[in-house]
Amino acid sequence: MKNILLSCLVFIAALASSSPALVQGTVWVANENGNSLTVINTATNEVVTTLQGIGMPHNVQVAPGGKSVWVTSMHHGQVVKIDPITYRVVGTAKTGKSPAHVIVTPDSKKVYVANEDDNTVSVIDASTLKTITTIPVGHHPHGLRPSPDGKLVCVANMESGSVSLIDTTTDKKIADIAVGKGPVQVAFSPSGKILYVSLSKQNAIAKIDLTTKKVTAEAAVGDGPIQLFATRDDQYVLVANQGTKERPANTLSFVYTRTFKTVDDIVTGRGVHGVVVDDSGKYAYVTNTFDDSVGVVEIAARKLVATVRVGQKPNGISYSPQAPPPEPASNTNTAM
Repeated sequence: MKNILLSCLVFIAALASSSPALVQGTVWVANENGNSLTVINTATNEVVTTLQGIGMPHNVQVAPGGKSVWVTSMHHGQVVKIDPITYRVVGTAKTGKSPAHVIVTPDSKKVYVANEDDNTVSVIDASTLKTITTIPVGHHPHGLRPSPDGKLVCVANMESGSVSLIDTTTDKKIADIAVGKGPVQVAFSPSGKILYVSLSKQNAIAKIDLTTKKVTAEAAVGDGPIQLFATRDDQYVLVANQGTKERPANTLSFVYTRTFKTVDDIVTGRGVHGVVVDDSGKYAYVTNTFDDSVGVVEIAARKLVATVRVGQKPNGISYSPQAPPPEPASNTNTAM
């Protein structure tokens, strides 16, 4: 009997050690139809608090080091800066019409916002919240990302079939690159030499050589790919496949960068939209827009390990290396 019990304990211990430990940090989720942000503790995969009062928050972005959090309010036509320690609004800045995605430069000095209905990108001083300039880009700009060295910002123009490159020193558009049908979001490789673009109307992603500014390959993924994220070891591009409300897709595609082929599709929930990877590279977090949840995927094992309930219609998602403060004593309300 003792031998059987000992064998069981050894087996349980082996199972427990087979998955990497959860990581310290915070995941921020923009619940567009819930007019709220959900804050998740990645060390427990549990909700810490929900911030109410931001009209149609489509996208959220944590600044480098987790020092501030930025969210676009499509309803109010502005970007909101939040203190992640107090969960309070620091200030707001006007943008163009229908601000979609927001990013912060690696030096944390400037913020860029894609304005869908104005066909522009707003450039905002991160400290003063004053608009520096407004840059014309393609038609219906949506997702955007900075290069690892901060010298470029790239924005996907959904209705132009192109991406625009912006020089962050001059804040001028320096190139438009034709990529395919329905580009929604972009992702830089860790080296910054390659750009990946989701093509929502082709069920594919494109690979761009930034030296030649040419598309060099395409990879088939799931239906209606939206956001994508290059893993920090440069092994995979993770692609969130949303599909449509009538025919939602439910997978996160793993595209192997060496062959540029999809090697796995992980079911996470209905309407997979946003994706982000923690700083250790162990886990990916995805928003399931039509399930009101976030899926947690262990990257090495390529499997779903947790599902977290969040607000209504989660879209954008971002990771902070900082552990979240405790839940406020009263319900947090960020209404302005």
